[in-house]
Amino acid sequence: MAKAKETVSRTIIVALVLSIFFSVVVSVAAVSLRPAQIKNQNLDIKTNILGAAGMLEEGASEAEIEEQFARFDVHLLDLDSGTFVEPEAVGVEDPMKYDMYKASTDPEMSTNILSSADKAGIKRRPDVAKIYILSENGELKRVVLPIHGYGLWSTLYGFVSLKGDANTIEGLGFYSHAETPGLGGEVDNPRWKQQWVGKEVYGDDKTEPQIRLVKGGVSSDAANREHKVDALSGATLTSRGVEQLVNYWMGDQGYATFLKKLREEEV
Repeated sequence: MAKAKETVSRTIIVALVLSIFFSVVVSVAAVSLRPAQIKNQNLDIKTNILGAAGMLEEGASEAEIEEQFARFDVHLLDLDSGTFVEPEAVGVEDPMKYDMYKASTDPEMSTNILSSADKAGIKRRPDVAKIYILSENGELKRVVLPIHGYGLWSTLYGFVSLKGDANTIEGLGFYSHAETPGLGGEVDNPRWKQQWVGKEVYGDDKTEPQIRLVKGGVSSDAANREHKVDALSGATLTSRGVEQLVNYWMGDQGYATFLKKLREEEV
């Protein structure tokens, strides 16, 4: 009986020692790999920004991506006023370290959206967004804006890039979503994304966003076709979600105030 108890005790001790050992190994690995994970996440974001801006060369190296991205100025934007804020206002020293999606979960750094106005289905909107501006010789070339909203199964996160007129779309892309492969997942299809290039967000009055995704496709003689893109075949709800999230972020609760100031050279 004593030997049996001794065997059980040894088994428990060995199990505890092994558990502690492997816990330490996992913790050390997680801590040591964290900088590399952050670096890869930042590189992925930069890659998607350049892709939306039409500035990503196929097969570009990490150094080339960093070089291209360095041409952009990163700004923190107060969405209500359409003016820039200093990083310290949101508790960071470097604007790249600000996480607008984390901020949207903090009641002190975000705004609750009434369901009647929540076209993008996001419930809360961060008060400050992180945007990317490319200027050359004092002339605005591109402005890249983060966008997100609900599709059929998931929240889609992406970027839309506008030309220097702050109206014409240079490109659009989503880097994270869980829409149905072959249907809503076709938001990743380069041929579909290419349709966005050259489309105009606003009409002549430059006030209300006019983007529409058209079921069955946009005919060559369609009225206002400069605002229209083919809907995704067999993905009505995802298409509707994309249309609504783009229009939400280009509207008054999103970037409209800032873009108006940009066009009028008040920024």
